Amino acid sequence: MKKINFIFGSFLLFIGALLILANFGIIEINWSNLWPLFLLILGILFELGYFIYRKDVGLLVPAGILITYSILFAVNIIYGWELMEDLWPIFPLGVAIGLFQLYLFGAREKGLLIPIGILGVISIFFIINNLFFIHFGLLAGIGFIVIGLWIIFKKAKSNNKT
Repeated sequence: MKKINFIFGSFLLFIGALLILANFGIIEINWSNLWPLFLLILGILFELGYFIYRKDVGLLVPAGILITYSILFAVNIIYGWELMEDLWPIFPLGVAIGLFQLYLFGAREKGLLIPIGILGVISIFFIINNLFFIHFGLLAGIGFIVIGLWIIFKKAKSNNKT
């Protein structure tokens, strides 16, 4: 028996049992709070689809996105949707996570690091800005100084080697 068939079959048995128990009133299922689980489960199935067969590394991109978004939505359901005002940068971060998985387990194409870096840095920048209430100008100034120093010392280091 294929591993994925066993896992998927077991999952369906579990869901079926939950639905029957809910139908007889043994347990109560509040569907308005559980919908992020479907995104999580779909993302995990994509992950398993790659890691069990080690084929089609492209499955990891939607897997990373779906898992990240499902966690974001679950946090918002638990703590309130007003958090989305501060947590919106997780949307591009989910794409960066999916692409990073593609980079790690794929052919390690250097070109993938550009969108991963851009999306990741922008996301982390705005998450820090939103959650720690640091003034945008201060954070941007620090960022530009760090990038400027990195460019200067990288250039100086390469000139010393030649």
